[in-house]
Amino acid sequence: MATDNNRFQAIISHCKEYGFIFPSSEIYDGLAAVYDYGQWGSELKKNIKDYWWKSMIQMYENIVGIDAAIFMHPTTWKASGHVDNFSDPMIDNKDSQKRYRVDHLIEARIDELEKAGQQDQADLLQQQMDQLLANSDFDGLKTLIENNKIVCAISGTANWTDVRQFNLMFSTEYGAISDGSEENKIYLRPETAQGIFVNFLNVQKTGRMKIPFGIAQIGKAFRNEIVARQFIFRMREFEQMEMQFFIRPGSQKEWYEYWKEERMKWHLSLGIPADQYRFHDHVKLAHYADAACDIEFNFPIGFKEVEGIHSRTDFDLRNHQEYSRKKMQYFDADIDPETGKAYGNYIPYVIETSIGVDRTVMMVLSQAYEEQDLSTEERQDSRVVLKLPAKLAPIKLAVLPLVKKDGLPDIARELMNGCKGSFRCFYEEKDTIGKRYRRMDAIGTPFCVTIDHQTKEDGTVTIRHRDTMQQERVHMNEVKAMVLGAIG
Repeated sequence: MATDNNRFQAIISHCKEYGFIFPSSEIYDGLAAVYDYGQWGSELKKNIKDYWWKSMIQMYENIVGIDAAIFMHPTTWKASGHVDNFSDPMIDNKDSQKRYRVDHLIEARIDELEKAGQQDQADLLQQQMDQLLANSDFDGLKTLIENNKIVCAISGTANWTDVRQFNLMFSTEYGAISDGSEENKIYLRPETAQGIFVNFLNVQKTGRMKIPFGIAQIGKAFRNEIVARQFIFRMREFEQMEMQFFIRPGSQKEWYEYWKEERMKWHLSLGIPADQYRFHDHVKLAHYADAACDIEFNFPIGFKEVEGIHSRTDFDLRNHQEYSRKKMQYFDADIDPETGKAYGNYIPYVIETSIGVDRTVMMVLSQAYEEQDLSTEERQDSRVVLKLPAKLAPIKLAVLPLVKKDGLPDIARELMNGCKGSFRCFYEEKDTIGKRYRRMDAIGTPFCVTIDHQTKEDGTVTIRHRDTMQQERVHMNEVKAMVLGAIG
């Protein structure tokens, strides 16, 4: 797993400098693992969500979307298994009082071994950790840490506590009286999936949905990660794009493979090469799953999960039926070819696709970021460019009058007003045209149009292509169609 920390830090710095992502509450020294999206980051994030929504809802006739509340009845999380099972193995260093997630601690040592060229030892340690985690062998995990002489980064010692489980849900109190009682205790949702499951019957009946069908949503989730790190890759407040696909029991293997293939197609449609992705099958399955895998992307910090595909069986609907005492069944009138009878009543099985919005933002930025040396024998030159897919770029078109006089700004405004109803445009007349091009490169704008004195004569403008920096002369009337053709 090759990593490039210098590149990773450069991307983080670029995000802040150019208005993509800021540390939250920075004037108060920030809040660990919480980030705010700036003017261009919020546009990029919205474009990613819109593209996913269109790909998932608009392009599939049997998938609909909802927007469920963040607050849910507390029994929801008992039924889902989160109260009893949503925890991570942690270990404390007695000298520094710092707490670590066990897998992160061991993964850091694996990274060190790989950087030192000791790949066989790194692979062995990875296998040992996976097996111990799969067996929930906490004593074995502590022994593995000790045998590999893994020390605390703060104290430099290996004075470890036993490994213990810690629940990751944020809790708060609901209602006018805050007395600390369990009756008033609710949770911030740790995933968006349960909002779909509790609305299964509402959507199925009001939408007259016929199995197989899906319910999708985009929304915030919250996890009290003990070790939140790696920029926006692992945060305590994050956003998910999830789809739960309801199917007949017994057909889950077929649909699981189908959605693995479909979701990889979506990733490749972003223009990212296939060799930057890989599937990773789960060694230890979650309590609700009979099959699970991740789509991993080759971030500067190595291959990491960006999306999960899970075969959730009927765990969720069956448990909600048990805890709520409301039937979560579907009547299937179709004929079973084996029996010749209708399938009848059953609790559907579920295939889940769950992708992190923030991780997708980080993935797209990681792929797009380039530092280019443009020096020639005559002069030194360079640029930083974000080669974002045009459909995701925060700004699609920059409109740049060559000078602030001679009526050029008026023509530029005319072009701007003709385009801004169809896509995001940006107008700027300050600084030299070269500096303006560089600023647009840095935020990923695919097209820049320059209005010059020739425009007044024949209505043509110079359109510049971000990736190649090539320029061509086209008529003003062609610009809008060119941009729309590129963003799809």
